[in-house]
Amino acid sequence: MNRSRQWDIFCKVIDNHGDIGVCWRLSADLAARGQQVRLWVDDASALQWMAPAGHAGVTVLPWLEPLGLNILRLDSAPCEVLVEAFGCDIAPEVIAACADRQRAGCQKPVWINLEYLSAEPYVERCHGLPSPVQRGPVAGWSKWFFYPGFTPGTGGLLREPDLMLRQANFDRTAWLAEQRIEWAGQKLVSLFCYEPPALADLLHQYAHAGLGRQPVHLLVAAGRAASAVQAVISDQKWLQSMSDGLGLLSISYLPLLSQTDFDHLLWACDLNFVRGEDSVVRALWAGKPFVWQIYPQDDQAHLAKLQAFLGLLDAPPSLRAFHEAWNGPQQDLLAMDIASWSECIRAVRQRLLGQPDLGTQLLEFVAKKS
Repeated sequence: MNRSRQWDIFCKVIDNHGDIGVCWRLSADLAARGQQVRLWVDDASALQWMAPAGHAGVTVLPWLEPLGLNILRLDSAPCEVLVEAFGCDIAPEVIAACADRQRAGCQKPVWINLEYLSAEPYVERCHGLPSPVQRGPVAGWSKWFFYPGFTPGTGGLLREPDLMLRQANFDRTAWLAEQRIEWAGQKLVSLFCYEPPALADLLHQYAHAGLGRQPVHLLVAAGRAASAVQAVISDQKWLQSMSDGLGLLSISYLPLLSQTDFDHLLWACDLNFVRGEDSVVRALWAGKPFVWQIYPQDDQAHLAKLQAFLGLLDAPPSLRAFHEAWNGPQQDLLAMDIASWSECIRAVRQRLLGQPDLGTQLLEFVAKKS
């Protein structure tokens, strides 16, 4: 299982950087386990802040049409594992090159379609199933569906082997000082969101009542979250409801954070608001109470996905109701029961830590299919 193989991971950046975030974490995790990884991506610009130091064993290549001279890299290091992330179609030149090498006597690569994360029942039914290729230069090959997930019947979650040790050694005070965040003991809340309609109510609650009657220091992620907060606090109607200014609420706007520092942010805070696929997994590993804003879909399919996730958490009624409000069209939020939320998330994390992680399961799967 631990033999070093050449992996080629393909990623198309759609929006919000979640796709490249997952693909980079996977690439770095595999490389740390002794694998060689080429990450083909159509827009790698986010890696400049997401992973500024890169990672030994990971080569980032532009996925342009056509691939040009980069295709020659397949001659010097033939692909042994092909991964298409989130249903993107691998460059046809790569498929043709792999077929040529098989005809020349090389072993065909293990071809994996790495799917989106979900807690819905279909994930266990579909995980590990083959999809035979019917036509083209690789007719007769199989593409394997690999589903990340939260149960033993799925592919698990991304988790580096040393993650828990790094968290145990984390120094919150030192990290906040490095980020130049002035902290005087307030409750720390991170905010990484889209534009939830209930955001104005959340800020109003924190300003008037804090969190558990204690002042709140809100740490706002760069991008859409920062723009959404600034839009609320500049709205005249909202300002009229704030006769005492921001009251118990103070706000810091963060720069774009590397993936390492995003983990640090989650570890530092008492409550985390996260969005999308990568950050909800990192919030789970942080073990702090969190609220997830799922990516909204026009057909409302995200609501079933959210309910499945809350069911997996065995979320207490207050956490379930808060998620439904945060992800819905309504404006008003219910009170936060941080104690029960904390107990819930700690229990889920402990259960998930007992399951094999995504990188381990991918290595085992590839070893069996090679």
